[in-house]
Amino acid sequence: RGFWGWLNAVFNKVDYERIQAVGPDRAASEWLLRCGALVRYRGYQKWQQDYNGLPTGPLGKYKIEAINATDSCIMYRGFDYLDGLEHVTEITLQKCIYIQDECLQRLSETKNLQKSLLQLKIISCGNVTDKGIIALHKLTNLEYLYLSDLPGIREKETTVRILQQALPNLELELDLE
Repeated sequence: RGFWGWLNAVFNKVDYERIQAVGPDRAASEWLLRCGALVRYRGYQKWQQDYNGLPTGPLGKYKIEAINATDSCIMYRGFDYLDGLEHVTEITLQKCIYIQDECLQRLSETKNLQKSLLQLKIISCGNVTDKGIIALHKLTNLEYLYLSDLPGIREKETTVRILQQALPNLELELDLE
């Protein structure tokens, strides 16, 4: 476990020079695919999963629209890659062992995501608690939030009430015990 944790931390290290050189969408794509996540670009139906098959072409042509981080090793230290993404409308965080409250807080404080993110699914992320879910209230354009299998959520009713007061237009779907 120690070795893999170290390797995953290396995969999540932000390369700011790379972001400058190739743009935020390309750099974020590389980070996400390195960590085992999938990305879908605006105007395309197919999910990109092969790091070596990343599309080439003019820089800035491929804009990330959706992120599926199922079973990926993304962690807080890589979240700076999200700052420059302007077109992300949906994110799925499923079985992400490194996702915790600080990640969700960071997600909700990302200015571009506050504008663009419409759908968020958080499923089977054992380190997420009520605090992290409540932090999502800054995602003011969020239309749909799906929460499932989150054992760290202890105050379901209170958390839901706080979110719904902050985001009255939010459709909240719960599958929590």
